[in-house]
Amino acid sequence: MSLIRDFKDLRIWQKGMEIAEESYFLTKTFPKEEVYGMMQQIRRCSASIPANISEGYGRRSKADYARFLNIAQGSCNELQTHLILSERVGLCQKQQIEKIINLLQEETRMIAALVNKLND
Repeated sequence: MSLIRDFKDLRIWQKGMEIAEESYFLTKTFPKEEVYGMMQQIRRCSASIPANISEGYGRRSKADYARFLNIAQGSCNELQTHLILSERVGLCQKQQIEKIINLLQEETRMIAALVNKLND
């Protein structure tokens, strides 16, 4: 087991960053008219995942940390919804969002496990 010195050492944060990166790469292919629409929504909620994990990690109580993890979980659900909608309205293809959705499923399992551990 590796030593955790700060939030950047957390696998859950690292996966969140990977999700955000992949989401940014995906939205680069969206039409220009989506800059203030779906592109912005996807980028905002994808960046919110690791941001809330790191913010919660810096809090002084387990309850605060769990609260921020739950917010990150909500952002995972929001992002998955935006990705599915983007595919349904033709902004991207299903194969383009599959990797991100798989990462989101892993992330949500990790978040749930950590919240459970904090609540024990």
